[in-house]
Amino acid sequence: NRMSETPPAPPKSVWKRFGPLAVLVAGLLAFWVFDLGRFVSFEGLRAHREALTDWVAARPISGGVVAAVGYALVVAFSLPIASLMTLVVGFLFGQIWGTVIVVAGATVGALAVFTAARSALGGGLRARAGPFVRRLQAGFQANAWSYMLILRLVPLFPFWLVNIVPAMLQVPTRVFVLTTAIGIVPGSFVFVGLGNGLGHILEAGELPGLAVFAAPEVLMPLVLLAALSALPILYKRWRGAPGTGEK
Repeated sequence: NRMSETPPAPPKSVWKRFGPLAVLVAGLLAFWVFDLGRFVSFEGLRAHREALTDWVAARPISGGVVAAVGYALVVAFSLPIASLMTLVVGFLFGQIWGTVIVVAGATVGALAVFTAARSALGGGLRARAGPFVRRLQAGFQANAWSYMLILRLVPLFPFWLVNIVPAMLQVPTRVFVLTTAIGIVPGSFVFVGLGNGLGHILEAGELPGLAVFAAPEVLMPLVLLAALSALPILYKRWRGAPGTGEK
């Protein structure tokens, strides 16, 4: 009965499909073109740190919300100031609440990139996918929890790239959000801890980068956590589970 058939969903308009990603890319370009980084600098923080600490002390709750929203925007637009933002949050809010703010803001910002990339790129990838991409997608989806946790726990790849690739490979949104929120906790905790002693860093005039993760006392716990996340994959291969290529 043709009348009882469910009509196919209409295709998304060009704006609905590519608009969110275009907005995020435009924001990043505007940051570089208008040199907006000059307003968020290590030197500016050093000059205004007393005003910032006084403002947060007077309104800790609203200040925390503002910090989380600001961090989410930094991540969503992939601005190259996330390290500085993490240090500032740690300096202003301390180790525990600073970690909560960073994890919450980074997760929301990552979800924005993930959603925009899946809308713009996911369908096109599926339509043009060859055998290798289909196998990659199937393997990634089968072990999405472990792969995502490994990618988040050990920062081997840029954060923005780990937001986009899972969207192209159709990782479920729930898995993406939970593994992001869990996986970035150790690294965020470490970097927020540096910010917690930001007074000494400001006086030294140096801003630490991701090289801090090369320190053995920081890198080894992250590697061990990543190895633990890989255990389900190894177990599936040992048992010859379907979809692993073994019988």
